[in-house]
Amino acid sequence: MATAKQYEEKTTALLQPILDREQFELVDVEYVKEAGTWYLRAYIDKPGGITIDDCELVSRALSDKLDEEDFIDEAYVLEVSSPGLTRPLKKQKDYERNIGKPIDVKLFRAAGGRKEFTGILQSFTDDTVTVSIDGEEFRVEKKNISMIRQSFVE
Repeated sequence: MATAKQYEEKTTALLQPILDREQFELVDVEYVKEAGTWYLRAYIDKPGGITIDDCELVSRALSDKLDEEDFIDEAYVLEVSSPGLTRPLKKQKDYERNIGKPIDVKLFRAAGGRKEFTGILQSFTDDTVTVSIDGEEFRVEKKNISMIRQSFVE
């Protein structure tokens, strides 16, 4: 049996040309088991947001490609959706889009006396994220971040 990561990579390769044609962005692909059922999920976006019709268009095209390739042995449910407003920052584009904006961060281990905080994303590297909290800069190693996403708290 192939790994979830291999399924995600193959699905991404099938999905990207569809998204390029429609000028949509691929946010993430995941293959996960929940309550005994496998789910293949694709999260897509575009400026102004994704509609249900956009999801349906991509789902049908991807479903056809998955049927042709037939590389997933288990039964699964295909879901194509918007990542939602509270999606995690995963890719460089996510970080770039949120520079200067408030973000919520949760850490695996407390750093600087904090385990959860909201601040303004100042900068990032491959290994760190710098957040301004009440005017003070706070640098966190990405490997210590359990969750990071745009904040909607004023």
